[in-house]
Amino acid sequence: MSDRPVFVIGCPRSGTTMLQLMLHSHPRMAVPPETRFLVPAYYRRRTWGDLRVPQRRKALAQWIATDRSTKFRELKIDKDEFIRQAVEGPGSLGSVIGTAFRMYADRFDKARWGDKRPSYVKQTDLLLRLFPDAQFIHLIRDGRDCVASLKEMPWYTLDSFHAVSTWAEAIDAGDRLRRTLPDDTYYELRYEDLTDDPMTEMKKLCHFLEEDFAPSMISPREAASQAVPQHKVWHSNTHREVTRSRVGSWANRLDEWEIALCEHVLGERLLANGYELTGAPRPAKEHVTACQKTMQKRKASRSRKAMRDRFNRLREPSPVGALLTTTQQSLAGIPQQRPEVTV
Repeated sequence: MSDRPVFVIGCPRSGTTMLQLMLHSHPRMAVPPETRFLVPAYYRRRTWGDLRVPQRRKALAQWIATDRSTKFRELKIDKDEFIRQAVEGPGSLGSVIGTAFRMYADRFDKARWGDKRPSYVKQTDLLLRLFPDAQFIHLIRDGRDCVASLKEMPWYTLDSFHAVSTWAEAIDAGDRLRRTLPDDTYYELRYEDLTDDPMTEMKKLCHFLEEDFAPSMISPREAASQAVPQHKVWHSNTHREVTRSRVGSWANRLDEWEIALCEHVLGERLLANGYELTGAPRPAKEHVTACQKTMQKRKASRSRKAMRDRFNRLREPSPVGALLTTTQQSLAGIPQQRPEVTV
């Protein structure tokens, strides 16, 4: 049986919370609500110093467990016990972070853990540094539905041009991952197919994960009470059965100019992923120009961040990769202990 960590990725509002709950409904998998400490801990890794030193691991674990920005409380695990296990565990950044998720899985007596955050689709290199045996599930949804849904979110303060850019970036990142990652590491499925025939799609997904299919996965309402915080009212649909009711709802939720812009800017990507176009008229030139400028600015920002990270990799104070699972230990060259034979 596999113990590899699993990450659910994709464009925001593409159904990743629904998929998180379906996975959490598996008897061997625990996927918590979104936390906010994995990526910040990685980018601040030089702050913690050499994590082979127990006191440095303690400092990192205390930050994860107590800083108000981390949402550690969503895991509902004992803070002091987490700090103790992190200090006693392996001396690497991924090991300290992974200990929190492993303890979450232990809460439910499950063997594997996962994590869901849509933006991870653009951060898989980072995640593979932390968890070199990770598996990624990229959930893809019609970009027009994603744009329409993003616009309606209380936490989304950007404009439609940013929403269009967000979907394009997720799709482009997925294209790169499909070309570069092994078949047993990266998996794609469409939201529309998942909601149309959840049993078939989850059986195929379980095969990728090297897990037996569990019928509980296609009715994840019970898991919603455990893995979706009550204050996230925009995830209210996850407390119901898996449904196709929102498929194609963009037609009534987007303005005509937004439909035209989506089909012009995202057209090739939509077609490549099996989505039909309406033949909307060409969008206004000023809309196309504004969208292109937004995409260019976002790309430049990502490039600057990637450059800073490459520089920081030259000055890392301690190992990054986790050493918790059998595969992680094997990749690090740690010999596996053979079980003792009693006579």
